[in-house]
Amino acid sequence: MAGPDDNRPAGRHPSGQRVLFEFTQLGQQMRVAAIDEATGTEVVVIAPLSATPLQMRSLALGKLRRKLGGEEPPPSPGPKPAKYA
Repeated sequence: MAGPDDNRPAGRHPSGQRVLFEFTQLGQQMRVAAIDEATGTEVVVIAPLSATPLQMRSLALGKLRRKLGGEEPPPSPGPKPAKYA
């Protein structure tokens, strides 16, 4: 008899909200849409076919988290200092 599984079920946001995924092949690329069920917020990523479905979901889920405010985006690089000042 198997013990309890500590892994989160696929299709769930860490907060427990359901996230729906839609995969559509476009030529040699895969379009992955991630939709937060509670808010209806949707994001789309394009991934190469060589990526695994888990990698594609992870990428789309990360983008959805950023859009919902779950993660801060990395700081943008500032202008380069002049070579001769």
